[in-house]
Amino acid sequence: MMLFSILILVAYGLVYAFQEKFFFFPEKLKDNFLFQFDQKFEEMNIPMTDGITLNGLLFKTENPKGLIFYLHGNAGSLRTWGGVAEVFTKLGYDLFILDYRGYGKSEGVIQGQAQLYEDVQRAYDVLKGRYSEQKIIVLGYSMGTGPATKLASVNHPKLLILQAPYYSLSDLVQHYFPIFPSFLHKYPFENFRHIQNCTMPVVIFHGDQDEVIYPGSSIKLKAHFKEQDSLIMLKGQQHNGMTFNPEYQLKIKEILNQ
Repeated sequence: MMLFSILILVAYGLVYAFQEKFFFFPEKLKDNFLFQFDQKFEEMNIPMTDGITLNGLLFKTENPKGLIFYLHGNAGSLRTWGGVAEVFTKLGYDLFILDYRGYGKSEGVIQGQAQLYEDVQRAYDVLKGRYSEQKIIVLGYSMGTGPATKLASVNHPKLLILQAPYYSLSDLVQHYFPIFPSFLHKYPFENFRHIQNCTMPVVIFHGDQDEVIYPGSSIKLKAHFKEQDSLIMLKGQQHNGMTFNPEYQLKIKEILNQ
């Protein structure tokens, strides 16, 4: 029994110490990597308070209606995530998308939730210097919904859009791995808590066949909605590729044109 308890404690310690390996799957790019997209964009390097520089891309359109501030999921880099920009620029919006620490050409490594929140806020502040905040829409996809919801809760963007959000990351881990206690979670990403402090309208999209973040996550978030918030379930949609779903594109066009 003593040996079993020791093994459990060791396992818990390893899970806690190497949590970033379970949650974040960055694609690292060389500093001289050249992005190639079939539309106009500007590469931005944004210094953080500790001297680390994060890399982002600002996709531009003529006479923009506003800016989509886009926070992507837990894998890849701007090399692939930049492909979503065209969906939004065609609707008349500029789009800024950030690579987190250790992703793409961004320096450093993610070491904690507070650090990640601070980085995203810093990037947001830089973009606020170029766009009126009442014309900024914060959008988070999958893992990015946690930082997006926190960001919106302490700022005043026009709208918050969440694609495939979790109720909290702790809830998602418990859903699939109930053996791991909540005190081990370094990244709780409590969407349910922060969404209650969002004064702007919130729109959630979730695929009813999502195999990564169970659809019930968004249904649970709905319990914390204001009157003007809404949940759109996409029939047959799995976790990846939502941005290119025809129903999503129809709905997002309606929302952005309002």
